Amino acid sequence: MTRSELIAQLAASNPHLRQPDVELIVSTIFDEITDALARGDRVELRGFGAFSIKKRDPRTGRNPRTGSAVAVSAKAVPYFKPGKELRERVNGGPLQTPARKPRAATVAG
Repeated sequence: MTRSELIAQLAASNPHLRQPDVELIVSTIFDEITDALARGDRVELRGFGAFSIKKRDPRTGRNPRTGSAVAVSAKAVPYFKPGKELRERVNGGPLQTPARKPRAATVAG
């Protein structure tokens, strides 16, 4: 799904919102996630997953054409770890809400 397809689907499922408003909402969400990662922050969306930054150390790589050694500098790359609910839905498992444990009864005495 592309960004424009996402906007079109959200606009269709929310007729009370205008298309430009949906575009602004989607752009704002993506911009905030991007800005947080650029600052080095972690972004967690419960039930969906977490975005974070992984640091890659400098290394010596190889040019695949010539086979010569190439210095690859250190860098930070975005990383996404899916949440449990997302993994279950993608794998076709039932969407379950966490079961709550019953509270122990207190006896007034």
